[in-house]
Amino acid sequence: MKRNTGSINCLIAAIIICLIAEAMGPLQFTVFGIPVKIMTMIWAIMLGIALSPQLLGKVIPAVKKFITEKEIKIAPYLLSLTLYPLGIMFGISAGPKVGIVLEAGPALLFQEAGNVMTMLIALPLGVLLGLGRSAVGGTFSLCRDTALGIIGDKYGLNSREGMGTLGTYISGSVFGAIVFSLLAPIGLGIGLHPYALAMASGMGSASMMSAATAALSGAADPMFAEQILAYSATSGMITAVTGVYVEMFVALPLANFYYKKVAPPIEKLRDKLFSKKEDRKKANIA
Repeated sequence: MKRNTGSINCLIAAIIICLIAEAMGPLQFTVFGIPVKIMTMIWAIMLGIALSPQLLGKVIPAVKKFITEKEIKIAPYLLSLTLYPLGIMFGISAGPKVGIVLEAGPALLFQEAGNVMTMLIALPLGVLLGLGRSAVGGTFSLCRDTALGIIGDKYGLNSREGMGTLGTYISGSVFGAIVFSLLAPIGLGIGLHPYALAMASGMGSASMMSAATAALSGAADPMFAEQILAYSATSGMITAVTGVYVEMFVALPLANFYYKKVAPPIEKLRDKLFSKKEDRKKANIA
């Protein structure tokens, strides 16, 4: 009899979770009159978290027997396997669309630089908060599907870098759609052009793009509706095509180089701050 490695249980759980999430459908609500749409993937993430031995496993013994530590350990490797076809799909789709990317102009071509620039602020803050190498995985990109594939292949999703990428991926999925839905009308209010905001809506995430585009179309003049959809779709396609290469050959090497430079002084500062707090606590206790 073959030994169960946990793969079968993981696949069965994934299928059940997907069916339940699809049956529940997307969540739609309004915040200050702004329409917000949360995709079904959020339900899948929440159900996956709930099935862990530390949550439902403590209440339902059958769940704890079905999803054990063995399944939890093998899950990141199965996730990496599912990301390889996605990487192949992006690679195949990139070739025919190179001409479209070049014709789109420098504004769309260089928008990926904006994602890289956020690292300059986010990575030092992550190190200061004590994330260590997780800050590299969590800040080198927007941490969507392609980033998971790159980090999973290079470091493994069980690594510190992998945990950082997964953390940003999940938090971005949960809060990103809400934040982008609110940012679009606010941008119009401060005078940004609808086309610029439409370009910013296409960041390589379908849920975030749809939420931002819907909110932007509702807040902008109706005459811009078709152009907003066109710009956001083109921007999303270009980000998906160029993002793989920018993340792999520019953003990740830059994040590693930047981490080597800023981590030592920031960690020294952090040690001093925490050592002072510990000394104060000891003094108060004494």
